[in-house]
Amino acid sequence: MAPTFKLQCHFILICLMALRGESRYLEVSDYPVDPSHLPVLREAVDHDPFLLFSANLKRELPGEQLYRRAMRCLDMLSLQGQFTFTADRPQLHCAAFFIAEPEEFITIHYELVSIDCESGDFLKVFDGWILKGEKFPSSQDHPLPMTERYIDFCESGLSRRSVRSSQNVAMIFFRVHEPGNGFTLTIKTDPNLFPCNVISQTPNGRFTLVVPHKHRNCSFSIIYPVVIKISDLTLGHLNGLQLKKSSAGCVGIGDFVELLGGTGLDPSKMMPLADLCYPFHGPAQMKIGCDNTVVRMVSSGKHVNRVTFEYRQLEPYELENPNGNSIQEFCLSTL
Repeated sequence: MAPTFKLQCHFILICLMALRGESRYLEVSDYPVDPSHLPVLREAVDHDPFLLFSANLKRELPGEQLYRRAMRCLDMLSLQGQFTFTADRPQLHCAAFFIAEPEEFITIHYELVSIDCESGDFLKVFDGWILKGEKFPSSQDHPLPMTERYIDFCESGLSRRSVRSSQNVAMIFFRVHEPGNGFTLTIKTDPNLFPCNVISQTPNGRFTLVVPHKHRNCSFSIIYPVVIKISDLTLGHLNGLQLKKSSAGCVGIGDFVELLGGTGLDPSKMMPLADLCYPFHGPAQMKIGCDNTVVRMVSSGKHVNRVTFEYRQLEPYELENPNGNSIQEFCLSTL
């Protein structure tokens, strides 16, 4: 990956790559910010690197003991626990990203909040992730309108102490001017029997996406170039996989699965690569050399739709020498 592209990498790619010990340069996420605050943000990144917690850490916690640690101005958290942020200086542009297992919701509970809303402090929860103006889940896929996905503590106060996400990712934005002020949050997860929108924590895995008689769209996002192998697709209505050759695709069919690829976070802004319009029993395999790959199911609500797939990260030699059923030309500028 060229150095010039590293400077343009999305924040999500940086954080998830940290699981593999690979650092990237940070580009500021796109939520309201005074441009004069950007040097402060970059300084915080230089001196306070991100840390992602693995499943190994979860297993090290004895019994039901609640894990506790300080929260950073820029942070990524992937386990339950209690996290406290205390400003040691004015912190004007901060965010923490939360990610759970695919089959889990995230609940953010305010234990203690000491911020001065009248002086410009804020603490906001967003149902999903947002970066550079791109959202996951997209507005097309999320069950709530955009205005209801933001929960502002300065408006609701402690009358709403807990906020639960609609999927396995959520985040907070916050700004604290006065040193010594801050907040404490408890993060918990709950089972999600029918996970719809998911960001994978890992570059390899297997998943079954089920939409039972609901009129909704569901996206499974993998923020790596991957090989996708679909082993089973049930749509309730004949047989086949077709590469996207026209703008029509499967649009005339109420239930279908599409494969998307791109460099951003929002599935609605990604390139449609292949349509799966009819049920089949695989395997059907495709290499997608994009930074972000999405399996997206569109459901009319008339059927129980199901797709089972495996994925693994492409090796560097596979990116350099594509062969077989590959789709790479849309993403060559990012490789």
